[in-house]
Amino acid sequence: MSGTGRTNGGHGRLGSVLSGLAVAVGCVLFLGGFVWGAVEYQPYTVPTDSMDPTVKAGDRVLAQRISGDEVRRGDVVVFKDTQWGDMPMVKRVVGVGGDKVACCDDKGRLSVNGKSIEEPYVGRMPGGLASTTGFGATVPKGQLFLLGDERSGSLDSRVHLQDQGQGSVPRSTVTARIDAVAWPPGGLIERPDAFAALPGGVSEPGPVTLVLGSVVLGALLILGGAAYGPVAQRLSRRRRTGPTGRTDGEVSTVAR
Repeated sequence: MSGTGRTNGGHGRLGSVLSGLAVAVGCVLFLGGFVWGAVEYQPYTVPTDSMDPTVKAGDRVLAQRISGDEVRRGDVVVFKDTQWGDMPMVKRVVGVGGDKVACCDDKGRLSVNGKSIEEPYVGRMPGGLASTTGFGATVPKGQLFLLGDERSGSLDSRVHLQDQGQGSVPRSTVTARIDAVAWPPGGLIERPDAFAALPGGVSEPGPVTLVLGSVVLGALLILGGAAYGPVAQRLSRRRRTGPTGRTDGEVSTVAR
């Protein structure tokens, strides 16, 4: 007696096609994400604690390559200026050309054009002051006024007030804007809400989330597509053998 076996070859071929497609799309997303990230971002190691607690000395950050014309108040930027030691530095932009930056108001806060700025990112200081020393400056056109978040120890625009430009640096000195702390994992650098109400607002976040999403999704598709073949074969083998271990259609005979 012979049995007629059923085949699922059609489903198997479709599954193979879909798994191959998943791997192909995954490779495009995975490699494309890395290429996109390499074009948009440069890794950078923060040298000092002047931006603590936002970023700390030794943190590896992702800095988006931008033009100085794209910088807005509240951005944490990488810049290099001869009067500041001619080496890459990381500070926060608190004033742009035409701004009057001063500290401190009656509550110890920084003010820009007479508007008090809440700065939750500033490290703790005695009395909750936004600066250990009072100051005031008018930012020349095309320049940026920069402060560190760790105001008690940061060497920033406050120590260059007697320089040309009242402590500011040209926009052209900016090479990148920090979007995220990559290691140890620290997440995205948020744009401060307090600067959003001022003319020009704050900058839009870079594509770091999309870049990371592309890499992760691509990796999952590659792994899922590659795993389909072995898993499908194993399941097919189990269906053919059945729970008793005999192949479908197999008949056991007993000698009498």
